Amino acid sequence: VQLQASGGGLVQSGASLRLSCAVSGRTSLHGYHVGWFRQAPGKEREFVTTIKWSGGATSTADSVKGRFTISRDNARNTVYLQMNSLKPEDTAVYHCNAYYRTDLWGRGTQVTVSS
Repeated sequence: VQLQASGGGLVQSGASLRLSCAVSGRTSLHGYHVGWFRQAPGKEREFVTTIKWSGGATSTADSVKGRFTISRDNARNTVYLQMNSLKPEDTAVYHCNAYYRTDLWGRGTQVTVSS
């Protein structure tokens, strides 16, 4: 399984961005949880949000709840992270993660929010 993240960039505070994570190498993601973590400079990697592929149940960190929304496209095996009302403290490298018995990681995408 390979994860390809995209969609990062430099935006101003209050703007929106949508990240994509394309999952390849499997025809079915049944049983997987796919989501996002982020790591800001000098900080530990932290959980952002995840979606259970079967059924679509989601879990989201309190720090982004109400601003970030995760969704999935079954046909494209892709997960999206819609980020609204971005704040400078959202600046980080965002990593796509897939979990099924073990963690799988893709290369991150940089999100920078200027004040």
